[in-house]
Amino acid sequence: MAELSRLTGAAEGTIFYHFKSKEDLFVAILEDLKKSIVQEFEEYFRQNQFKTGLDMVEGAVSFYLSLSMKMEDRFLLLHRHDPYELAQSNSLCRRHLEDIYNCFVDIFEKAILRGQEDGSVDHAPARKTALIVFSMVDGLVRFNTYSLYDAAALYKDLIDVCRRILRNHQKTPEDRLC
Repeated sequence: MAELSRLTGAAEGTIFYHFKSKEDLFVAILEDLKKSIVQEFEEYFRQNQFKTGLDMVEGAVSFYLSLSMKMEDRFLLLHRHDPYELAQSNSLCRRHLEDIYNCFVDIFEKAILRGQEDGSVDHAPARKTALIVFSMVDGLVRFNTYSLYDAAALYKDLIDVCRRILRNHQKTPEDRLC
């Protein structure tokens, strides 16, 4: 807390008045992160129209990747082990982490359901499919976060894999050549 006081210029007493412990401060940061992510995605979907659910999934993939770069320091927080360790003993922390990830998966699920309705996405369990697609996208972001691989270099391949997963039975001429 002393270091935080020094960095922010706020008195330690003021910090302790608002946050009784480091865990309380961390949970507040997670809550703010959740609000920021929801706002960013809501704004993105408000500003963009998609012809199909498949287009919406691709848009969500693109936006997630760009948001992870825009909010790189905050995504790093989600990719550290510490929050999950704290979540084992702090139910509020756990709930915020679950809310953040459910928000992401909900976005992909909504797009998949729309695609199933308009015929651009095959019928399959939408929630499970959304979890798989999100896991691939987030895994790539983690590689990028830790400078193991440039996510942008795999963007086209990621989109192609998502299309193949989502349109398993609707083979395109390119798919038939494989």
